[in-house]
Amino acid sequence: MSGWVIAMGACISCKRVFGFNPNSVPSSAALTGRREPLCRECIDRINETRVKLGLPAVAILPDAYAPLPEGEL
Repeated sequence: MSGWVIAMGACISCKRVFGFNPNSVPSSAALTGRREPLCRECIDRINETRVKLGLPAVAILPDAYAPLPEGEL
């Protein structure tokens, strides 16, 4: 029998705790020097700003905020 895994952590931007797939969640090392997760609301806001500045949006993988099979952890 196999299970599912979802990581819980605070968004590096807004500090809200949320669930995410640790293998595919968007993250940033800009503030702490190590990769920290970004919640969906913050990455959507960041992407809006990036597009307005003529920069490409950060890709959000389909499973970024979903559980992953425990064997993929």
